[in-house]
Amino acid sequence: MSLWKIREKTPRKLRIGLNIAVWAVILALWLGVTGLRLLPPMSLPRPMDVARAFVYLASNYNLAGNIAVSWWRIFQAFVIAVLVSVPLGILMGSFGVVRAFFFPVVVFMRAMPITAFLPALIGLFGIEEGMKVAFLLIGMIPYLTSIVVDECEKVPDEILETAYTLGANRRQTLLLLLGASLPAIFEAFIILYDIGWTYVILAEIVNARMGVGAMIEAARKMLDFDRVYAGIFVIGVATFLFRAFLKALHRKLFPYRAV
Repeated sequence: MSLWKIREKTPRKLRIGLNIAVWAVILALWLGVTGLRLLPPMSLPRPMDVARAFVYLASNYNLAGNIAVSWWRIFQAFVIAVLVSVPLGILMGSFGVVRAFFFPVVVFMRAMPITAFLPALIGLFGIEEGMKVAFLLIGMIPYLTSIVVDECEKVPDEILETAYTLGANRRQTLLLLLGASLPAIFEAFIILYDIGWTYVILAEIVNARMGVGAMIEAARKMLDFDRVYAGIFVIGVATFLFRAFLKALHRKLFPYRAV
């Protein structure tokens, strides 16, 4: 077996070892840069200082509560995005007239930088929870809708022709398209969750008394970069754990399609 053969599968033990090794290399580089003082301590604190800041956040800054608040904002937007994007995407992928009507808006929203909408959303919803959820939705809905349309259009015509031959009506055919597209759509849910964490940090900078983004912004204002890096670490861990849960759920629901 050649490890450098294109698309050759890596043995599981070697893959796990390399996964661990890359973090060991990053930690070693981090220790080296901070130990040699190649950068100002404020811009890149030492790993041990970040570890202590993490413990400090957990004991004095309600770390678990802040994670829960951020996660709840993402979850609300996630559910709304799924309820809007999946039916809309199936209809757009099934009927040319629906696609022609909505597609220009979806393309426009996907091309726009989401931060450009922040001042307008503050004007529309104020600076409380509604603005934060709306901000997430602007990023989530266009992305997921595009994925659903693409996956719906990938369903082979032979499947539809077979359904028509067996007497399926329009509603049943739409459900068939949804079922055939669902494994790939669920994979998009995993990326959608990552997008949520990307955007919620931006949303929480604006008048958020709770949330990981608010916690990081408060530390930045105090020039406490130990806590800033600890907050970044928290986001990475929270994202990884729930992403792993979604991947496990995908394998359970669709064992024939690995992610």
